[in-house]
Amino acid sequence: MAWNFAAGPARLPDAVLAQAGALFRRADDGACCIERPFSGPHFRTALANARQRLAGLLDLPSNYRILFMAGGAMQQFSLLPMNLARAGQAVAYADSGYWSRRARQEAGWSGPVIEAARHPGASALAAPVAGKWALPANCAYCHITPNETADGIAYPALPDTGAVPLVADCTSSLLLAPLAVDKFGLIYASAQKNIGPAGLCVVIVREDLLERSPAALPAVFSYRRQVEAGSCVNTPPMLALEMAALVFEWIAGQGGLPAMAAANQAKAALLYGAIDGSGGFYRAPVEVAHRSPVNVRFELAVEALTERFIEQAAAAGLQHLRGHPQVGGLRASLYNAMPLAGVEALVDFMADFARRHG
Repeated sequence: MAWNFAAGPARLPDAVLAQAGALFRRADDGACCIERPFSGPHFRTALANARQRLAGLLDLPSNYRILFMAGGAMQQFSLLPMNLARAGQAVAYADSGYWSRRARQEAGWSGPVIEAARHPGASALAAPVAGKWALPANCAYCHITPNETADGIAYPALPDTGAVPLVADCTSSLLLAPLAVDKFGLIYASAQKNIGPAGLCVVIVREDLLERSPAALPAVFSYRRQVEAGSCVNTPPMLALEMAALVFEWIAGQGGLPAMAAANQAKAALLYGAIDGSGGFYRAPVEVAHRSPVNVRFELAVEALTERFIEQAAAAGLQHLRGHPQVGGLRASLYNAMPLAGVEALVDFMADFARRHG
């Protein structure tokens, strides 16, 4: 059997794929679900259902709104300052690795950017130190990336940004475990990790921040206008939304986010245990307390063996283990849809490879 350890687009739950075929079957009106008008009752019911399911999983506070927007997280890199910052107002970004730097770079086109905090050292091997961060009172927001997909780093605790709204790119961490949504002003997550197919981005925003969206902002880019239109200023990514609803239902059926957290902790413990117990043959470069529970970054002590490991792993059905091009090495992504059996197969292969090449 083959196992997909890609960082994204990632594996979908088997049960969801089994159900997905029904999305393409035409009903008595001659249309399947993605052929009907997005303004019609069938799709609006499906949209409301997806929103309700996600809100239930997150135990969403009543003063937050869910947006389903076309595009990915990188689009939000630009939309955040456009919606939340006044002209010339500074925004703050914490540097925890590759994706937080990409987000900061895009925000820089809109106005001044303050570095709220950064990882220690020349290369990111740990998240910035949490605690109270000193930020200007007039700062529009403070942005973090709680889980760095490329670097394999996760924040062990959230920072205290005081009155400055905390904004987070949760693309690779949303729905992995229960989340205190009320700690954030805004959360966004591209779909292709734990939600569904690429092309959809979930934005969860506190109601008071919606008033910041400038009236002159194009409607399709405006959080306020999208909330007012129920995420339907333009045609939403209908198939991705229908798939996401199936994923939300699957998570609820598994026991919700507490069950996801327990399963993910078990998978991560198994893989990190194999790395740490290899006698130095494998190494996880990230500090233990800052290791991502879902994007496990590791490397071989003998770097020359890396290509051989990747080739032989692929031949054994263990796919997409090459690390991000910016950091190299190896990476195994263990999103919700990856069962424990896949991690067990990887760990068994790693032990065998070490016996043969150690």
